[in-house]
Amino acid sequence: MTLRINVNADMGEGFGDYDIGDDATLLDIVQTANIACGKHGGDPGIMRRVAEKAAERGVSIGAHPGFDDLWGFGRRQIQMRPNDLEDLCAYQIGAMQAMAKAAGTAISHVKAHGALNNMACTRADYAEAIANAVKAVDPTLIHLVMPATELEAATVAAGLPIAREAFVDRTYEDDGLLTSRAIEGSVIKDPATAAARVVKMVRDGAITARSGKVLSLPFDSLCVHGDEPTSVAVAKAATKALKEAGVALVPLPEMVKPA
Repeated sequence: MTLRINVNADMGEGFGDYDIGDDATLLDIVQTANIACGKHGGDPGIMRRVAEKAAERGVSIGAHPGFDDLWGFGRRQIQMRPNDLEDLCAYQIGAMQAMAKAAGTAISHVKAHGALNNMACTRADYAEAIANAVKAVDPTLIHLVMPATELEAATVAAGLPIAREAFVDRTYEDDGLLTSRAIEGSVIKDPATAAARVVKMVRDGAITARSGKVLSLPFDSLCVHGDEPTSVAVAKAATKALKEAGVALVPLPEMVKPA
């Protein structure tokens, strides 16, 4: 059986006249785009434009909700009541649905951004709030989450379609969580290193932590952070290496269907 995987990137994270990331080029490389919904980045015009360009290329799209934190790009931890967080996420998912419809397409998944994602991986109340928001807006949406986390547990408990994610450009700790960005080397910026790493990950079906520990974690999709200056080079190298290794690259909805 041919190995297959999805490669996704976080996109649409500029705001107004400010661009973050090379969305146009990334859309020619990846199969799925997570589009910022106006809180940590993005605005209605950007959301629609990225959705239109993705549709032209056959790239599946999803809502990428985050904390209401333009100043900190959604990477600052924010304490919220779970019901307020649920509303915040539902609001952003709905906004992305509207702009996707305006662009003549539709979203197929939801993936939380930045500090919100990280906090929900270890906090059951945050994880449940996000899963509840997805279910309330559209229970057919795929929830893209990190495996072996509270987010995964909440998604399964909510009965949502699920896809699990690993990262092309981030290192891991022994508990299966991402290394803090405060630690030097936590972001992998060398394309050759990233490419060799993801081929091994897909072939082995496992992730190697910084310590060398092998983590047997399932994943359906590999993420590249679109805001990194090296994102295009890393994504190109990773997808080229995967194709050369005989791995089929498919949109995210294909990963939740039988091979």
